[in-house]
Amino acid sequence: MSAPRSLVLTAAVLLSCGALFSAFVPSPLARSSVSAPVIALPTAALSAAALVTPTIAYADDSSVWIPALSAVGAGFAIGLAAIGSGVGQGIASGRCIDGISRQPEVADDLRGVLLLSLAFMESLTIYGLVIALVLLFANPLIK
Repeated sequence: MSAPRSLVLTAAVLLSCGALFSAFVPSPLARSSVSAPVIALPTAALSAAALVTPTIAYADDSSVWIPALSAVGAGFAIGLAAIGSGVGQGIASGRCIDGISRQPEVADDLRGVLLLSLAFMESLTIYGLVIALVLLFANPLIK
């Protein structure tokens, strides 16, 4: 009985990531003849800043991070939807023009199929716009 495909693919990805990470060897530390005391102040300062930053982000018991990250997510949603739809529409239109140039007698059929597929692609962009508007104005994560 063979292992399920998802387990085999997961194991392959984990092994390839392990091989990739083991390929990166840290550079050896330069040894100086004079040993200076090690100051851990930058690490402590960065740790304190990382611990204090979320508490600064709260204003009147509401988080500032959720609306800010929602705006970033909305930008990604509409941007990726527009890019994906634009590339898909360009490829589909180009293939349709190629088909019409090869067989002009099927131009009406190809044009109908092209317009239907362009409408479906544009609907996906509208779904991205709806997701962006929900994240901006009707966010379920905000109280």
